[in-house]
Amino acid sequence: MRPDRSSDPVSPETDATRAPTSLSTAAARNLVELTKSAPQMRGISPRWLSRMLPWIDVTGGVYRVNRRLSVGLGDGLIRTTRVGTDFRLVPQELVELPLLRGLDEEAGDAAAELLDALADRFTQQDYAPGATFVREGEAADRLLVIAHGKVDRTRVGSYGDVLKLGVLAEGDHVGGAALIGGARTWDFSLTATTPCAVLSLPRAAFEAVAADSAALRTHLAAVAARVRRPQDKDGQAAIELAAGHRGETELPRTFVAYERSPREYELSVVQTVVHLHTRVMDLYNGPFDQLREQLRLTVHAIREREEHELLHNPEFGLLHHIDPKQRLQTRTGPPTPDDLDELITRRRKTQLLLAHPQAIAAFGRECNRRGVYPETTLIDGVPVHSWRNIPLLPCPHLPLTEARTSTILALRLGAENQGVVGLRPADLPDQHEPGLNVRFMGINERAVARYLVSAYQSLAMLIPDAAGALENVEVGH
Repeated sequence: MRPDRSSDPVSPETDATRAPTSLSTAAARNLVELTKSAPQMRGISPRWLSRMLPWIDVTGGVYRVNRRLSVGLGDGLIRTTRVGTDFRLVPQELVELPLLRGLDEEAGDAAAELLDALADRFTQQDYAPGATFVREGEAADRLLVIAHGKVDRTRVGSYGDVLKLGVLAEGDHVGGAALIGGARTWDFSLTATTPCAVLSLPRAAFEAVAADSAALRTHLAAVAARVRRPQDKDGQAAIELAAGHRGETELPRTFVAYERSPREYELSVVQTVVHLHTRVMDLYNGPFDQLREQLRLTVHAIREREEHELLHNPEFGLLHHIDPKQRLQTRTGPPTPDDLDELITRRRKTQLLLAHPQAIAAFGRECNRRGVYPETTLIDGVPVHSWRNIPLLPCPHLPLTEARTSTILALRLGAENQGVVGLRPADLPDQHEPGLNVRFMGINERAVARYLVSAYQSLAMLIPDAAGALENVEVGH
């Protein structure tokens, strides 16, 4: 007996053969006006750096930063090249040494040959993790450049305990003062924490090169005279003062010396030309204005590139112009609360921490490991992480290398704080937004309208400790 299937649902095949009894949705869509979104765009970041920077309106396209004269010399990083396991100094990088700074300008054509001769005198030593290759109290008779790896710098404290003075990494160097002057001893120890390659220049080799070069001897004499000038703890030409005296003591005579060639920042530009056919603007201009949408998305792309330039531009970008004394290395690799604390204390009134989102996640993991929970704060209504009441803001434009390392920046902001400031023009013709204008360039023979979109900006660091960097932050742990 066949089962009764009268109550079974109608199969799709049977339903498809039936004649429609009402208007289909596909046909009905021909009569409706669809609701559409404005054009969307991937790659728009919060652009916290641009939002938080105090912007200064610049007239004349140039901003000059005047400072007190600095007598002390800087201490920049020295790059090396690598072939297999062998490292060699880039000769031109030797001018980053305090003793040799300015030699390339003074010696002229002879400087290149002289720097090559010095670079050839360096020898390489490789050390395994845990090896101590400089010991406190031993004779300091050589210059050392870290070509690869990380090194702990330590000292024995007053009560016999070991004090950690910091971490050295690629490009750092010690012992420059040992190349000239009398006998010296190391006041710290150096211990490799990773496999290390160290380039060494003995004082005898340096003296041999100086004996054959009158230009080098003249330069060293000028450096010695410069360093002997009175200076304060920050390396600036000292202002002589008297305090605690009584009676008619003769007061010191002084003046404030300025830099003779102050740094000038020219406004940089990001530009493009937007093309839009007039037929599109005439016939397809509703419900969205085609020109307005084209410019809106173009301006977003320009602002993203501006943020990138504020960090990476070789002329004014933060990553290229942080003072070497403000560059720190992580103690163990990933960013820890200890690392951020040390980064913050390198300057007064740190107001902002900037990090790649993955570096912030790595910091959160290290806090969880210790049972520490960072606070959150509201900025423009957006909750963000903070550390020591300093906002830790995400910035995907910060570098993230293939080795999964990044950089965390600490900034003090504003001219009133001698910090970091953004620069943009005071006023522009056809201004569309602050620092950005849109200018009509005409219609060509193909009926295509052209619009020039230009954005002008730069960034200035008023004094060296306005910004600091925690480098080689590992985010893969």
